[in-house]
Amino acid sequence: MCFDLRKNLKFVRVTVYILIFAVELISKNEKTKDRYMLLEFTVENYRSFYSKKTLVLEADKALKECSDNNLFYSNKYTLLRSLALYGANSSGKSNLVSAMHSMARCVLLSVKLNDNDELEYDPFLLLKDNHLPTMFEVVFLKEEYCYRYGFRYNHERIIEEWLFRKTTPRSKEQMMYVRNEEGICVEDNNFPEGVGYEEKTNDNRLFLSLCQQLGGEISRQVISWFQSDFNVISGLNNQQYRGYSKMFFHKKEISSTDALEFFKKLRLGFNNILTHEEDPNIPQDLPTELKALFQRETQGKKSIELDSVHSVYSASGKVVGSINFSFEDRESSGTNKLFDLSGPIFETLYTGAVLVIDELDAKMHPLISQYIIELFNNPETNPHNAQLIFTTHDTHLLSQKILRRDQIWFTEKDSREQTDLYSLMDIVLPDGTKPRNDANYEKNYIAGRYGAIPYILND
Repeated sequence: MCFDLRKNLKFVRVTVYILIFAVELISKNEKTKDRYMLLEFTVENYRSFYSKKTLVLEADKALKECSDNNLFYSNKYTLLRSLALYGANSSGKSNLVSAMHSMARCVLLSVKLNDNDELEYDPFLLLKDNHLPTMFEVVFLKEEYCYRYGFRYNHERIIEEWLFRKTTPRSKEQMMYVRNEEGICVEDNNFPEGVGYEEKTNDNRLFLSLCQQLGGEISRQVISWFQSDFNVISGLNNQQYRGYSKMFFHKKEISSTDALEFFKKLRLGFNNILTHEEDPNIPQDLPTELKALFQRETQGKKSIELDSVHSVYSASGKVVGSINFSFEDRESSGTNKLFDLSGPIFETLYTGAVLVIDELDAKMHPLISQYIIELFNNPETNPHNAQLIFTTHDTHLLSQKILRRDQIWFTEKDSREQTDLYSLMDIVLPDGTKPRNDANYEKNYIAGRYGAIPYILND
């Protein structure tokens, strides 16, 4: 047997990290916390996004379709419960999701940076001599305030940073602080936690993270959104959430009951999901050093194993018993994906957070994708106003019975390989009109009337 020391050492560490992370993330108070709602996300000069583009989750008040289900109201804002993002392969959908993830990483990892550490700078590379900074900005609600936070940076330093807030859509923004080439300007009355620390922030660190580290309440609220209320996951690399979902079921979190009902309604073949703990299996052929590390890191910890319960039938079709299968080994890849995502999905619904899923429909039947979206669009299954943003190629969802026109967005690259981002409501048809709510969205999209489709060259 060939043994790769580095590969197995990495596996051990990742496994331990997942277990610890899952315990910390799921161990929450049963009372739902006050949550943050996303209004806008803006990106500039990141991967295929060169020009500034903004994704908007504030509803178009002129539209009347699906108003009872797909919208919710908070502090005089009207917001979307879900948003679908369409586009051809390599059009920039995943880059937008990656931009959201990168902004969160910048915020959460800033406090850990040393003076000479480089930032994760990933600009548009198809423009000669492009050394312009990357920009991220997010607008969200927290209780009575609407916050707008953003920054510009390159691989060496934070060039600009800003934080504003206001109380209502029509009220004037209040400046908390603004950072630029000349330094950091703090509004004393609005952001007292930043006073006196303007000169103590490293060039490569965010001022927000410093203020939070020093006990600032406003900065804590902003950073907490990125920590627990803005979750970006992949529908292709779903295995990395399996440990989280296993713990979610094993701990019997309140929302895990809803998740189990979800699986039963889908009639996937099993009638229950069981978990049990096992001692970590330490391979006997491990090198002594690695075996010792494994034992040390897993001491006192148990691994969570997952079983699906299937009925056993007589020749006449009568249920005569049951049998347990290893979920991971015996269930399909699509069913395993559903399980992997079930923890993040139902935890999001329970807590009222924001969930971003890249490639939601991968390995998934269109009706199942639709059902997940309807969980978010339905106030009865989404009482805490959680929001879902997802990328997809499933044109079946392009229906006025499922999504409003302002919930349908597209990515498309221009002749210079730069990504454009726009909603169905931004489109102006050849006759000068906008798409109507009685149009066949799916048919028109496939026909190329909305753009954002692949163009295949004929010989």
